Amino acid sequence: MLLCHCSANSTRLLVQDSSSPSLIAGQRFPSKAIQFTLSSFSPPTISFSTKSCINMMDSVPKSQEPRFEFLTKKPYLPPSWASHLNSIPSHVFSLGHFPTPIHQWKLPNLPKNTEVYIKRDDLSGMQLSGNKVRKLEFLLADAVAQGADCIITIGGIQSNHCRATAVAAKYLNLDCYLILRTSKVLVDKDPGLSGNLLVERLVGAHIDLVSKEEYAEVGSVALTNVLKEKLLNEGRKPYVIPVGGSNSLGTWGYIEAIKEIKEQCGKGNGETVFDDIVVACGSGGTIVGLSVGCWLSDLGAKVHAYCVCDDPDYFYDYSQGLLDGLQAGVSSRNIVRNSKCKLLIY
Repeated sequence: MLLCHCSANSTRLLVQDSSSPSLIAGQRFPSKAIQFTLSSFSPPTISFSTKSCINMMDSVPKSQEPRFEFLTKKPYLPPSWASHLNSIPSHVFSLGHFPTPIHQWKLPNLPKNTEVYIKRDDLSGMQLSGNKVRKLEFLLADAVAQGADCIITIGGIQSNHCRATAVAAKYLNLDCYLILRTSKVLVDKDPGLSGNLLVERLVGAHIDLVSKEEYAEVGSVALTNVLKEKLLNEGRKPYVIPVGGSNSLGTWGYIEAIKEIKEQCGKGNGETVFDDIVVACGSGGTIVGLSVGCWLSDLGAKVHAYCVCDDPDYFYDYSQGLLDGLQAGVSSRNIVRNSKCKLLIY
């Protein structure tokens, strides 16, 4: 995710990292930047401040005693500006190490008076795959509250969301069933131990492969429902998480992210304010949480989404469904700008 501060004399951007550092090195940005994702393979408890930017890296008061909250289930209190939304979550699990710091990114050849900052969600926890854990904090709290004994989710063969779900489920002593999309040639073969598959197998996830053709024809919802019925018939209590964790409940993870950014920016105290948030869009939940959070709060940033799959119209429609689920009372086309991304980044 990228946030941008613009004024008459300057432009400030902030990029949230959630995938691989090598994707960022040496890249050149226009004045309106694009989101990249950075790897979650990072030290598990790093949380630090960089004073060279804008004294907003650490939102925790220095006088506060350290607390060990990882894996703690606690009551959820929404930001006051979001308290009227529908179905406020009752609880949340502490699965990530938040707040993640904000660092300035010294890129060459930027337009004059343009600054780029990175929201370091790659530091949210070593095994939990960067920004994906934000949605899972709410989704898995709901799964436990419903008495689930296993989790089902679906995605690509190297889905970071699937990896994060498998690891988080293991922490909570829940079995995890993954439906992974791959090529027709490989669907009947052992997927191996490369990348996220290694982590998923290390934590004991059950893996089913489906071809891209079947995925497109049948759809992710039908595929997960078939597996759900199978597990129910076996006496299990499955909980289904959609692609990318993107449903109305999962969006609360990014409503909270806006609250976090607001606290780090120190809005109202003479600190830096970002005018634009630019983020990749793969399943829709992230942009809905960010955009509705910006719209309801006084952060005032415009959200720009670059669609890495499907087209902007699809994501406008899907986002609208999530907003309606929150009873937000706003059109997706009024609070987010979708564009087709011309870059494919793994």
